[in-house]
Amino acid sequence: MSLPSADELKGKWQQQVGAAKIAWGKLTEDELLKSEGHAQKLAGLVQERYAITREEADEQVKSFIKKCKC
Repeated sequence: MSLPSADELKGKWQQQVGAAKIAWGKLTEDELLKSEGHAQKLAGLVQERYAITREEADEQVKSFIKKCKC
C-alpha cells in the first residue's frame, strides 16, 4: 500500500487532527493544523516534542497515516 500524496493528505488532514492529537498529546492542535499533514513536518514536530530519533518519529507518523487511512 502506498502512502497518499501530499495533496490528498492535506485535504483530509483537518478531519484527522483529533486522532493525531490523541496519538501525540504533546502537540497542540495549532501545530498539527500548521503541519497540514505533511509527513516530514509532522515527524519533525514529533521528534522535537518527544525527544526521539528521526527514524522513530518517521515510523510513528507512517504508522499513523496508514492507520487513519488519510
